[in-house]
Amino acid sequence: MKKTKLFTVLTLSAALMLSVTGCGGKKANPVHSADDLPGKTIGVQLGTTGDIYASDYESGSPASTIERFNKGGDAVQALKQAKVDCVIIDSEPAKAFVAKNDDLTILDDPFTTEEYAIAISKEKSDLKAQINSALAELKSDGTLDKIISNYIGDDTKGQNPYTSPEGVDRSNGTLIMATNAAFEPYEFYNNSMIVGIDVDMAQAICDKIGYELKIEDMEFDSIINAVQSGKADIGVAGMTITEDRLKNIDFSDPYTTATQVIIVRKD
Repeated sequence: MKKTKLFTVLTLSAALMLSVTGCGGKKANPVHSADDLPGKTIGVQLGTTGDIYASDYESGSPASTIERFNKGGDAVQALKQAKVDCVIIDSEPAKAFVAKNDDLTILDDPFTTEEYAIAISKEKSDLKAQINSALAELKSDGTLDKIISNYIGDDTKGQNPYTSPEGVDRSNGTLIMATNAAFEPYEFYNNSMIVGIDVDMAQAICDKIGYELKIEDMEFDSIINAVQSGKADIGVAGMTITEDRLKNIDFSDPYTTATQVIIVRKD
């Protein structure tokens, strides 16, 4: 009798553990839609739009825990290790992370949609006007679409980067671009060089307005301060216009529309 009862308790305990952890001893995915986010542990990259939107869940009921990482890749590794329940991040970097990790997936429903723009100091209205004019030309002649499509989609991704035309006048000097080169396909390292949509777009803009482009890689959360203080002329890093950011810096016209998504572990 005692043995049977003990066996039953152990069996029930084992079944409970299996239901909590899932196969392989890892915690089962508890997030299947945005409705599941309250009370969960959410991974984000510090200072990003994902961070901003996830912050709303910190004061919810039940309150979520937000784990902030300097790099999106670090948040994804925490997800793989079940240290967080999900990661909120831009759709294109999310696709790149999932392509390299077959134990992860992206939820079907987008979390939110946003527009990316170039951060510029409030004191540089002339530069803002020049950049907006150049962006309008790049959109009109199809150059911007070609830059974006080169890094998104098929097997030729990155094979046809933007190239500057010959004889470009760069007499206006050097334009310093602050970025965080860990946000593929917008900016990332390839053979020790920073490449991506934002890099090619910035180069095309510099070609239009007569500057030499110089790129400074830094933590995402440092970009606005770099632009505000004058250490950088522009910030280009998949950055969304928000009311909070507009308190400190200005933005160009948007150059692309992006989607925030939720990455989870596969069940």
